Amino acid sequence: SLEGYFVQRQRSAGQQGSHDLMMRGCCFTSRFRFRHGYSLVRSVCLHGGGGGGAAVPLEACYIQQGIYISIVESFERNLEMAQQDLGINATRKVPVFYSSESDGTLFFSVLPAILLVGVLLYTMRHGQVGGRNVSRGKGNPFSMTESKAKIITDNISVRFKDVAGCEEAKLEILEFVNFLKNPRQYHDLGAKIPKGAVLSGPPGTGKTLLAKATAGEANVPFITVNGSEFQEMFVGVGPARIRDTFARARKNAPCILFIDEIDAVGRKRGRGNAGDQSEQENTLNQLLVEMDGFNSSTNVIVLAGTNRIDILDPALMRPGRFDRHIYLGPPDIKGRASIFKVHLRPLKLDFSIDADALSRKLAALTPGFTGADIANVCNEAALIAARHLNQFITTKHFEQAIERVIGGLEKKTQVLQLPEKTTVAYHEAGHAVVGWFLEHADPLLKVSIVPRGKGLGYAQYLPKEQYLFSQDQLFDRMCMMLGGRVAEQVFFSRITTGAQDDLRKVTQSAYAQVVQFGMNEAVGQISFDLPQQGSVVSEKPYSESTAQLIDQEVRLLIDAAFQRTVQLVNDKKEMVEKVAKRLLEKEILHRVDMVELLGPRPFQEKSSYEELVEGLGEPEEDASLPKGLKDWNKTTGDEKYRQKRKNNSAVYL
Repeated sequence: SLEGYFVQRQRSAGQQGSHDLMMRGCCFTSRFRFRHGYSLVRSVCLHGGGGGGAAVPLEACYIQQGIYISIVESFERNLEMAQQDLGINATRKVPVFYSSESDGTLFFSVLPAILLVGVLLYTMRHGQVGGRNVSRGKGNPFSMTESKAKIITDNISVRFKDVAGCEEAKLEILEFVNFLKNPRQYHDLGAKIPKGAVLSGPPGTGKTLLAKATAGEANVPFITVNGSEFQEMFVGVGPARIRDTFARARKNAPCILFIDEIDAVGRKRGRGNAGDQSEQENTLNQLLVEMDGFNSSTNVIVLAGTNRIDILDPALMRPGRFDRHIYLGPPDIKGRASIFKVHLRPLKLDFSIDADALSRKLAALTPGFTGADIANVCNEAALIAARHLNQFITTKHFEQAIERVIGGLEKKTQVLQLPEKTTVAYHEAGHAVVGWFLEHADPLLKVSIVPRGKGLGYAQYLPKEQYLFSQDQLFDRMCMMLGGRVAEQVFFSRITTGAQDDLRKVTQSAYAQVVQFGMNEAVGQISFDLPQQGSVVSEKPYSESTAQLIDQEVRLLIDAAFQRTVQLVNDKKEMVEKVAKRLLEKEILHRVDMVELLGPRPFQEKSSYEELVEGLGEPEEDASLPKGLKDWNKTTGDEKYRQKRKNNSAVYL
C-alpha cells in the first residue's frame, strides 16, 4: 500500500543500510527525503552520475529506492557517520529533507462513507420515501412524515343514483352533503352539523361506495386515506401523518375526509405495552386530539368505514368525534331489487326481457346477498354470455351466474366413479326430501350432483326474510342439514366424509341455542358469547361444571335431531330413492321436477317476489326524500354568506 519499492538488500536502519544506499554502483545519492508518518527513507539516484558530482541534465531519468526504518534520528546519525567515514566534505554531503506525502490510504478508508451518504441524498431527491413519490417538499429528508392522503377534486363518476339498497344510510349522508352546499339552512336555525360519521357493517354492503358517491356529489374536495397508511416502521411517523392529514383538511375546507378501514388505527387501547402497541396508541391519541379540535364552523366532515366497529376505542366513538353511527347491513329483497336495477343498466339484455321484472326475480333468488355479491352476479352473467358468443344476456345466464357465486365453479372434468356418484345422489336426495316434509325448512329451488367448488353436490334453497327464529324452526333446520348423513346410513349402512360441512353447521346451531339464546332448560336463561372462528380462547367465561353441562345438552339436542331425521327418512324411503335415481339420470333437478316426484309440498310457502314482499308495505324500496333534502343537489341561499362561511372554515385551529 506504500509507494516506492525496497532495495534488494533491506537493512534495519543501521550504518550498513545507509552505506548501501549511498554506494549503489554508479549511482550518486543526491538527497534523502523522509515521508511524514511512515518512516520511509527514499533516496534519489541519478543515472550516469559519479562520485565527483558531475552535472546531470534535468530530463535525465531517475529511480526512487527506499527502505523502512524504525527511528529517523538514528538513521540521521548513522548517515552522518557514514559520510565522515567516506571522507565527504561538508559542501558535498547529502542533504536531508522532510516532506508530508500520502499514499491514498486515508482517502480509501473514508470512500465507503462518502458513497453511502451520496446514495442517501440521491434517494431522497429522486427516489421514493416511505413508499410514495415525495412531490411535496421534494428532497426533504423528513418527508416520510407527510400524509399519504389523496385529495380528489374531480373525475369521480359515482353518484348517489348508483347507490341502492341502503336508503336510510344514504339519507344520513345526504344531510352532510346538503350542509356543505347550503349551510345557511342549518345555521339560521342554530343547528350544528355532526362532526363525523362512521359507516359500519359486513364486507360488501356499500360503505366505500357510499363515500365515493358522497365525493362525487358534494362538489367539494374529498380527501381519502386508508387507516393502515398511518402506521410505519419508524416511531413517530403515525402521529405526524395524522397531523398532516388534518392540516390538509383544514386548508381545503369545506371538504370531506374519509378514513377507510379505521380499525387499523382506532383499536381499543390498553391491550399491552409492546413497542408497536405503544406507537399505535400514540397514533390514536393524535387522531383523538385532531378530531376533538374541530368545530362545526370549519366545514370539515370526517367519515370513516369499518366492518369491526366492536374493536374501536370508545373515546373515538363518542359524540363530538363520530356523532353518527350508520350501520349498513345486507339488503332485504326490496333493496336487492333496487341494486339489480342499478347493475342491469349497462348490460346488453335480450329484447324480450323486462329489466324491472328481471330485477325482482333475481332479488327473490338471492337471499342474503350483499351489494358486492349482486354486482358480481351481473358481471358473471355478462362473462358467461361472452364465453358462449351470445349477442345478448338472457335469464339463463343470470341463473348460471347465481349458481357460480353460491356453489363455486362447475367442475365438468371431475368425473366421479359410480359408487361415489351414487352416494352423493342419495346424500343430496336425503337433504331434499327431509326439507320437503318439514314445515320450517326453507323451500327447495334446485338440487344437483354436479361438483362445484369444494363440494360434490349442492342443494339451493330460498330462505325467508326472517330475523327471529323459534326453537321449532331451528330444530327443523338441524334435521334438514342431517338429512344427507342419515340417508347414507339408512341406504348404505355406512357413513362418509361428505357430511363434514353439515355437521359443522349443526354443531354451531346447537351451541348457539344452548349457550347464546337460552333455549335449554338445564342450562337456563343465560347467554355467553361464543368464540369467533379463528380466535384464540384462553379461558371460558363459565366454570368447568357448566362447560360439561353445556356439552352434554348439545349432544342430547343433536342426537334428538338425528333420531327424528332417521325416522323421517325411513318413512319416506321410497321417495328418497326415487329422487336419487332421477338425480343419477339427470344430475340436476329443479323445483318442477321435485313436485312431479314428491307431489306438492304439504306446507304453504312463498317463492316469488310478489309473495315474499306481501305484507311488507310498498312493493318497491322507498327512495323518497324529506322536504329539507329535496333540493340537496342545488346550491341555494346568499352567495356572500356562503363565501364568508368558506373563508372562516379555511382558518387553522
